[in-house]
Amino acid sequence: MHSPTDDHWSLVKRIVGYLQGTASYGLHITRGSSLSLHGFTDADWAGSLDDRKSTGGYLVYLGLTPISWKSGKQHIVARSSTEAEYKALANGTAEILWIWALLSDLHFSSDLMTIIWCDNLGATYLSVNPIFHARTKHVEVDYHFIRDRVAKKEIEVSVHLLSGSTW
Repeated sequence: MHSPTDDHWSLVKRIVGYLQGTASYGLHITRGSSLSLHGFTDADWAGSLDDRKSTGGYLVYLGLTPISWKSGKQHIVARSSTEAEYKALANGTAEILWIWALLSDLHFSSDLMTIIWCDNLGATYLSVNPIFHARTKHVEVDYHFIRDRVAKKEIEVSVHLLSGSTW
C-alpha cells in the first residue's frame, strides 16, 4: 500500500470491473421454500501430489439455497479415505453448528433434524458407532465432536453415494 506499482493498479481495476459485472448476483431465498438446514461434505484422499494432503469441503443449504461453502486442503495427512472424509464431515458439522447459533440469535427456530450427506460409508458408520476402535485412534477428536452431536440429535449423518458425478 505504501508503494503501489502499475501491476497493483491493473489488479484493482480488474477487481472493480468484476464487481460491476456481478452486482446483480446474490443468494435468493424464496418465500415459502423449506427452511430446513442440510449439508453435503466430501474429500479426496491424498489428492495433492506434492504433500499427499487431502482436499475437503462442505456445502450448506437453507432450504434450496446454498448459504455456506468451503473447499480447501486439509491441514493433516489422512491415513485413509475414511479419515479424510471424516475430517471434512467435522468441518461441515462445525459450520452447521455455527449457522444454527446465528439463526438462533436471529430468533429462528426449527424442530427439523439437520442432515449432513457424506459419500463415505466408513465416515458415516463412525458418526453413529458408540464404540471407539483402536485403528481409528488418530481421528479421536473429530470422532467425539461429531459423535456427541449425533448422540444429542443435533445432526444426522446420512450416506449419499454418487455414481461418477460431483455436486
